[in-house]
Amino acid sequence: MTHALVIGGTGMLANTSLWLASQGYHVSVIGRNPSKMESLISKAIDHSRITPVIVDYRDKSQLRKKLRETMEQNGQITLVVAWIHSDAEQALQTIVNEVSHQNDEKWKLFHVLGSSKNLSEMKATIRLLDSICYHQVQLGFVMESGYSRWLTNEEISQGVIDAIQNEKLLNTVGTVEPWEKRPFS
Repeated sequence: MTHALVIGGTGMLANTSLWLASQGYHVSVIGRNPSKMESLISKAIDHSRITPVIVDYRDKSQLRKKLRETMEQNGQITLVVAWIHSDAEQALQTIVNEVSHQNDEKWKLFHVLGSSKNLSEMKATIRLLDSICYHQVQLGFVMESGYSRWLTNEEISQGVIDAIQNEKLLNTVGTVEPWEKRPFS
């Protein structure tokens, strides 16, 4: 069975986690909130396809430990979807290092980024090995009838799913231009 890891998979990427499980992946989901994790698992068609990984990814040593445990239990990770908050500067590199160390084949990383992020700068902050196929999913906003709004969780998940299905190296969900039209809330 193919093993995927989703960071942010109980919140805005919940539908991505569920979709991956429905596509035959075993999905390890990193989250901090046990009740949100239970809610996600209850929505899965096959509960056994989702492994909860309850950890605060800002804690590098605990993150490393939990990643090793889920890979021992579920096998090599071949797909990572990562939505990581900016206050966890070491988290993505820790994930990249651990997955690469345990993986003897090429794997895919879908890095989900906010609308204000500079994509090339973000990519430059990660030491990527040749075994990684790196993809970026940039989240924007939606213009409707002259007004703007942020993306819904469903739109975000669908954009990530689209990037995975089409193996897009860069997928912008919504729009990021004109920047001055973005919502302010």
